[in-house]
Amino acid sequence: MKRKFVIPLLFISTLVFSQEIEPIQADRPDQTETPAIVPQGMFQVETGFTFQNNTADYKRNSLPTALWKYGVNKNFELRLITEFLSEEITTEKVSGFTPIYIGFKVALTEEKGIIPKTSFIGHIGLPNAASNEYKTDFVFPKFRFVMQHSLSQKMSFSYNLGAEWDGFSPEPTFIYTVTTGYSITEKLGSYIELFGFIPQVQQSNHSFDGGITYLINNNFMLDLSSGIGISENAPKNYTAIGFSYRK
Repeated sequence: MKRKFVIPLLFISTLVFSQEIEPIQADRPDQTETPAIVPQGMFQVETGFTFQNNTADYKRNSLPTALWKYGVNKNFELRLITEFLSEEITTEKVSGFTPIYIGFKVALTEEKGIIPKTSFIGHIGLPNAASNEYKTDFVFPKFRFVMQHSLSQKMSFSYNLGAEWDGFSPEPTFIYTVTTGYSITEKLGSYIELFGFIPQVQQSNHSFDGGITYLINNNFMLDLSSGIGISENAPKNYTAIGFSYRK
């Protein structure tokens, strides 16, 4: 009788092994967000601290910022963004929660030849879901298309295009990012990136950054990054540290 169970048990073991979830993919630490969707039924949080020097007299720190995700199915995830912001302008200090963003990511295409793996991300900012210092006048959206090419087993090329509003004026700020990622080892990854913000009525700013990630296990990843401004009105520099975890 026992031999009758050998084949079914081998089949089940093979099936479980083949369905093992791939290592976590996160939208941090770079500015370029990934087209990957959180696996169905799993929660993922991506959080970290950013210390940014806009000018010699203006410091802007995220303490922390967090992106919360839930995989609805293989093509769709729900998203929530929260941030506690601390700003110091000369001798004046302001801190509090910025408006909460609610949104989604939907997969559009898989990579095929010159066609990149593509997803669309949309968020809505809630003006009153914030500390008094950071409330806005209107509900405000932001969106971006996120694309990725696999150049080799170790290297990828990704880019984002989108726009966002600030909740005070109707003019959008256009967004672009371009990044190259390289897997140094199975656990250690790296990237370099160019990104910028192009307001409709003000001067644009552009920055360059880079960083590393370390995969503790398939569901837990650490990151460290830093960037500098390359245009006159861009933030002078920033450093960020954080982690991503899913369950």
